[in-house]
Amino acid sequence: MQKIVQILIGLSILTLILGGIQVIFPISVMDIYPESFSRASSNLALIAIALSVCCKNNCKSS
Repeated sequence: MQKIVQILIGLSILTLILGGIQVIFPISVMDIYPESFSRASSNLALIAIALSVCCKNNCKSS
């Protein structure tokens, strides 16, 4: 489960960087707006946090 959390955090960082690059250099990446990258980054980070908390709660109760 920890590997999944790390992958999600890595993807979150990648999407945040891509959004920042797209704001600085106005290039079209599959016609996706920078706000979409920011939203995706936030969503991935929240999923990673939720999985991390769930894993810790399940590990403690076992």
